[in-house]
Amino acid sequence: MPKTLPMATRRARHAADFAATLRRHGLGPLVRETVRTLQINVGKLCNQACHHCHVDAGPKRTEIMPEHVVARLLELLRAAPPELEVVDITGGAPEMVPGFRPLVQAAHASGRRVIDRCNLTILLEPGHEDLAAFLAAHRVHVIASLPCYSPANVDRQRGKGVFGKSIEALRRLQALGYGREGSGLRLDLVYNPLGPTLPPPQAQLEADYKRRLWDDFGIRFDSLLTITNMPIARFADMLVRQGAYERYMSLLVNHFNPQVVHGVMCRSLVSVDWQGRLFDCDFNQMLELPLAAGHPGRRRTIWELDALEELAGLPIATADHCFGCTAGAGSSCGGALA
Repeated sequence: MPKTLPMATRRARHAADFAATLRRHGLGPLVRETVRTLQINVGKLCNQACHHCHVDAGPKRTEIMPEHVVARLLELLRAAPPELEVVDITGGAPEMVPGFRPLVQAAHASGRRVIDRCNLTILLEPGHEDLAAFLAAHRVHVIASLPCYSPANVDRQRGKGVFGKSIEALRRLQALGYGREGSGLRLDLVYNPLGPTLPPPQAQLEADYKRRLWDDFGIRFDSLLTITNMPIARFADMLVRQGAYERYMSLLVNHFNPQVVHGVMCRSLVSVDWQGRLFDCDFNQMLELPLAAGHPGRRRTIWELDALEELAGLPIATADHCFGCTAGAGSSCGGALA
């Protein structure tokens, strides 16, 4: 078993550097504005185990959101102000968790945009045969992982046969109207690099994806989102095994872009884990990095929170991985920032 850096060491090594970098550019500290996105990670159970996964998700994980956490989230959604625009549900494969559908139904009924972070292959799994139709019926915005339009590259990162299954799943979604102009059913794809590099320009890569997927498979989609691999969890372990961790961190630090800091997702998002704990973003959640020290003692879980508005104006915890969101064209759950 290759030796890996302790997680606390990875978090702390560049933490002061990121805060200092923000100060040098007159940008820090980061503070949350109005909460417009509630991102809910319903668990780590997944039908895949991808090399780049920052959640360390997989088929053997047992962490799934229990009913009482789902019930409390439904209460918060009912009381949420109109400024909350998006409910972003992720995992693992979030669709495998029993609470996924009640959350989708409640968020859709409240008039909010619902996002499903989908790995595509879950649509073909036994017991999920009606999933595509469920997503379409509730007007769910599907953001689907497809790290390349090449079968070999996708299978190398995500497992043998995943590309073919992903294409079949995309065809099922397309048959329901996803990716079709005027349907109102939005389908975006996600690209992340296969190795320790920054993503290429998003617009150029999107044009390549659209041409290749249409020419080769008759697949249409709305937008491509390029996302930088975060130096945490499974991807960080791979970097350490390859002796590339410090080199990758240097790449991120040296490509810090002050122009994208205003758009980082943590400024308008709050993240909830499968146990109901609150975090500043999904990456902080995976690192067990709690809300910043400036937060009052309350508001650490959804039971200590009376309303999402309480989180506005509070500081955001940062560490070395934050350079991943601010490198090059920037990276967020919505793709490049510049």
